[in-house]
Amino acid sequence: MINKNKHKLYQRQADILQAIGHPVRVAITDFLKDGERCVCEIAEHIGSERSNVSKHLSILVNAGLLDWRKQGLNVYYQLKCPCVLDFLSCATKCLKIQVSADTKLIKAS
Repeated sequence: MINKNKHKLYQRQADILQAIGHPVRVAITDFLKDGERCVCEIAEHIGSERSNVSKHLSILVNAGLLDWRKQGLNVYYQLKCPCVLDFLSCATKCLKIQVSADTKLIKAS
């Protein structure tokens, strides 16, 4: 039986994974690896409307993955926890392993 504190920890970890679990939010996170960006730059990079990007940014902020600041009319975002990039790198490695296994399976048929 999982104790209460462990259960809360697992729930918070799942919340973070859920927050990043959308292709637009993964793209935003990856784009911010090089530093702080304003919403206008993020929206242009993603190829989406600012209002849509702002909703995704809000989810990432609420999950504790991003920090933001306002300067004049612009809002700037940066990674609060750059270690999330390690997770994305791990996910890419998992995909490579899957592709390798699938390739071997196809060659064997």
